[in-house]
Amino acid sequence: MKNPLFSSQAASSICIALMLSACAVMPASGPSTRNVNNTPEHGPNGSDIKVIDVTGSVTRQILASNREVQFFEELGEGHPIGSTIGKGDILEIAIWEAPPAALFGTAGGDPRMTSSGSTARGTSLPEQMVDSEGRITIPFAGSIQAADRTPQEIALDITSRLTGKAHQPQAIVRLVRNATATVTIVGDVASSSRVPLTAKGERVLDVLASAGGVKQPVNKTTVQITRGQKTTMMPLEAVIRDPRQNVILQPGDVVTVMFQPYSFIALGATSRNEEVPIEATGVTLAQALGRVAGLQDARADVKGVFLFRLEDPNALPPELRTTARLTPDGRVPVIYRVNMKDPATFFIAQNFPIRDKDVLYVSNAPLADFQKFVNVIYSTLLPVATTITVSQ
Repeated sequence: MKNPLFSSQAASSICIALMLSACAVMPASGPSTRNVNNTPEHGPNGSDIKVIDVTGSVTRQILASNREVQFFEELGEGHPIGSTIGKGDILEIAIWEAPPAALFGTAGGDPRMTSSGSTARGTSLPEQMVDSEGRITIPFAGSIQAADRTPQEIALDITSRLTGKAHQPQAIVRLVRNATATVTIVGDVASSSRVPLTAKGERVLDVLASAGGVKQPVNKTTVQITRGQKTTMMPLEAVIRDPRQNVILQPGDVVTVMFQPYSFIALGATSRNEEVPIEATGVTLAQALGRVAGLQDARADVKGVFLFRLEDPNALPPELRTTARLTPDGRVPVIYRVNMKDPATFFIAQNFPIRDKDVLYVSNAPLADFQKFVNVIYSTLLPVATTITVSQ
């Protein structure tokens, strides 16, 4: 005969054991809102973890600190080459004399440069390369500095030196080939090459077009310009959108085109948990939430939307910046806390920027976690209760 007391005690013991095990294995998508809010002060490598509420002033501070350096501001508009001669350039020089041509005209001159109906003579000298010292040599005028001067300045120098030797001399200097005035374009383009610059004044997009264009989507491409010791980067989409950033390139510039597939990661009670690609120009928090199809109504805690980021110290409020301890790469671990229950947050989210490698996390609502617990207990106890009932 079965002992009811024993069966009842055994069932109770089994239930308690199963409930405790259920608590230990209850599924969760990550830390709760309380866990995040109570994050320890010390993070990776001894740095401070800051929990900051997303407000209008915080958003403005981030936007001001992360403002991208622009080509126009950093490099200037530039000027077309041809106005300045460089070493290695090839020059064509023509000298004219008024009649009677006594110096250069005695050799007969160049028939193509003889004025119709007059005895004025023009002589075209052989093409000359500007030597390593930046000079050229002109008969009867001697060695003349050419590098870092305009063709008009060189022509005036030649004319002044020939005055008194030739009869009312006039000189014309023309740049034939700018062997050294080139731009190097490399990276994710159809054809890396050295592009010669002309007096037209080639701009960033002109050089990209001459290299066959970019191979990747425009909104995922970044352009870097290196000029001397200075390097500046901008998204290609921003250069196309703002004509001022399509600056005139200078000799020696190096244009590097880079494919940079930026992304952020969505975790927790969002409709999709995945790595989400974003444009090189970035997206806003509102756009990021839209790209993961928003929050899960049955799970999400609207007060528990968090953004994990290794932030630039300049983006922090002044009172936090002075006490922040940095990671080895000079960043501060920051958790931005977003209260989606506040209607004003939706306006702020339209400006708050999402950065590459950000982690967007939405915690479960407390009631959702309790419901999970009840479901686990129910699914655990039901087979036990059935077994006990059958055994009696």
